Amino acid sequence: MTLKIGIVCHPTYGGSGVVASELALSLADVGHQVHLFSHEVPPRLAMSPGPVQMHRAQGVPYPLFHSTPHDLAITSAILNVHREIGLDVVHAHYALPHAVSAFLARSAAQADRGHPAPKVVTTLHGTDITLVGNDPSYSPLTQFVIRASDAVTAVSKWLAAETRRQFCLDQDRPCLVQVIPNFVDTERFHPDAAERRPKCSRPRAVHVSNFRPVKRVPWLVEAFGQALRGRNAELVLVGDGPDQGACREIAHRLGIQDKVVFLGERDAMPELLSPADVFALASREESFGLAALEAMSCGTPVVATDVGGVHEVVEDGVTGLLAARDDQAAFAAKLAALLFGEVDAAAMGRRAREAAVERFRREKIVALYETLYRSTSAR
Repeated sequence: MTLKIGIVCHPTYGGSGVVASELALSLADVGHQVHLFSHEVPPRLAMSPGPVQMHRAQGVPYPLFHSTPHDLAITSAILNVHREIGLDVVHAHYALPHAVSAFLARSAAQADRGHPAPKVVTTLHGTDITLVGNDPSYSPLTQFVIRASDAVTAVSKWLAAETRRQFCLDQDRPCLVQVIPNFVDTERFHPDAAERRPKCSRPRAVHVSNFRPVKRVPWLVEAFGQALRGRNAELVLVGDGPDQGACREIAHRLGIQDKVVFLGERDAMPELLSPADVFALASREESFGLAALEAMSCGTPVVATDVGGVHEVVEDGVTGLLAARDDQAAFAAKLAALLFGEVDAAAMGRRAREAAVERFRREKIVALYETLYRSTSAR
């Protein structure tokens, strides 16, 4: 059965925007009619010629608004498309504001006499629960939209448990949160993605993030400095954000500025990940770790902090190495072990690739979403 699906997401390089865009493209590839709603075009969608219909809803600036109300414009865009074609499902990635926009669109559609109102599926990605959603300013609304959604998914078992702990407090009302993990395009993220590029002359660690404090990139630069101990390697930092300046200062203070490379935001992720010896993830909190999965799919082992749902992706000692969240010395030692041959990085990378293909390949996870959409639409 072909479905008419609306997907709402942030237009970012972050995990939720990437997964939502890739999901939209994958669903369109198998024949569904897919409409994506955001206030800008997500990078992964902009790179693709796929048949997803993009609705860029930015709202109208008005003197009374401190900022343009994109979420209200998105609600109207969803409602307009639904009135025209009759959406079966609106899939909101992130509780706030997108599940609220989807809920409002569904409520408005219920008042119409046209197409039956679409079902609302909400996917929780992490900080919408652990950072934004549990703030007292937003937690009542977060709790409401979780309850009001027709189906709720989380990207890891850890995040599902956190959601139940923080927002499912009414023992008389069941709170169902299905775990559907993030996925990776294993054909695009492949060990041979950079086969035409020359191999780096020194061991290389790669990190990808938005340089927000939760990612602890300055902490990572310090750990890399400890791992070197006079040896030669490089740390390639991909992305941009508020902590980049601090990272540059630390690299200079440690005298390793010639070994830390700042690439900024890039789209050629497979070509950057596949030649690396190790992928480094130093987050204080991480619900899944999509960038780590993409590295694994490229055959690159991971060194990460053992936080949140990371251990559901990276198997310690098999596909990567995990360190306690605040144990910088242990993190540095594990980074050095993979960079300088104390652990067989190539063998660990092969196992990482096998795990990515077996457990997280795109086709397997997209099929879970299709099943969820159909079962939810049939209610």
